[in-house]
Amino acid sequence: MKLVCLSNGHGEDAIAVKILEELQFLNYPGQIFALPLVGEGYAYLKLKIPIIGPVQKMPSGGFIYMDNRQLWRDVQGGLIKLTLTQYQSLKQFIKQNPDTFILAVGDIVPLIFAWLTNVNYAFVGTAKSEYYLRDESSNWLAKTSKIERWFGSVYLPWERFLMSRKRCKFVFPRDTLTTQILQKFAIPAVDLGNPMMDIPNYSPQEKESQPLTILLLPGSRIPESYRNWKTLIQAVSEIIKPYPEAIFIAAIAPSLNIEPWRELMVNLNWESEPLSNQKIAINDPKACLFRYQKAQLILSQNAYADCLNLADLAIAMAGTATEQFVGLGKPVFTIPGEGPQFTYAFAEAQTRLLGCSIILVNSPQEISPNIQAILANPERLNLIAENGKKRMGNAGAAQRIARYLIDN
Repeated sequence: MKLVCLSNGHGEDAIAVKILEELQFLNYPGQIFALPLVGEGYAYLKLKIPIIGPVQKMPSGGFIYMDNRQLWRDVQGGLIKLTLTQYQSLKQFIKQNPDTFILAVGDIVPLIFAWLTNVNYAFVGTAKSEYYLRDESSNWLAKTSKIERWFGSVYLPWERFLMSRKRCKFVFPRDTLTTQILQKFAIPAVDLGNPMMDIPNYSPQEKESQPLTILLLPGSRIPESYRNWKTLIQAVSEIIKPYPEAIFIAAIAPSLNIEPWRELMVNLNWESEPLSNQKIAINDPKACLFRYQKAQLILSQNAYADCLNLADLAIAMAGTATEQFVGLGKPVFTIPGEGPQFTYAFAEAQTRLLGCSIILVNSPQEISPNIQAILANPERLNLIAENGKKRMGNAGAAQRIARYLIDN
């Protein structure tokens, strides 16, 4: 049997690859292929998984649903032609390999691709959760509209139609609450957890005594992430007033050029230091260390798991990375940006998805007093720890999904 994995975004590619990696480890009996519908599929190439169709980086980076202007830019950049060609490539592959099984990862786009074929498929739903509309007890949130309640689920009727077809063998939602709601619609939903929590390959560890350590997450797409970085640095300048010895760790996407980030730090009078002077152990020999009075800031592109593990809290303007950090039971402070991804609408939706683990503020200046309030409230920190694990689940979902696909 041939397995073709469809995904539509940087984060979705990473989740898909983790599942495929587990399939390889479990000696999946067939051949594995991929078709990334957004971006160039570097995650698949790194795992040496063949790509069966054309790929192309789009101007929006995959966030067309957040801004009609981004959609128009992608259309001008060849989105329609690319999508049609990708679909034809998939159909041609299936014609030559009628025993193909499709694993769609992401949202409705790969799900539509899978449905349009004449083969069986499974769906890993990474984008939607009932937590956007309901609380832990499945009660509607106050902000949930009448039409959303009428639809009955965060997954709309046409999405549920695609998941309830006979050829859709399994659906793997991201959390227990979403699984329970989909099962009410006779959808073959299986609660195996959220594979997003497997991507960093981290394992929670005891930390040695250290100053307050804060993770900075500016996102992964230029130029938005660089604009976000300037906002985060404004928050940093406020935080070091009450916490002069604080340590800041910036997790910068490996695909980005680090030089503009370094230049900004120098222009803001942060002094470059030898990496040997770092107060905490980041396993990244290419990291950059800066000091401002007694505070330190580390720019790292190659130690994502260390960044998440070592930080006490995060200031984030990102999607997937924010969710993973919340899953470790730690608080995250978010600030709306200019987009196309991290807008106020995105940030507000993220607070509904992740509950009390997210503290949304309107400006960088509001971060510091909110940090002081959170750290002075052990009861709230305990609630955040419990909430994060409940919303995001435990590690190991990728292996559970891979085993389920093999056994069924």
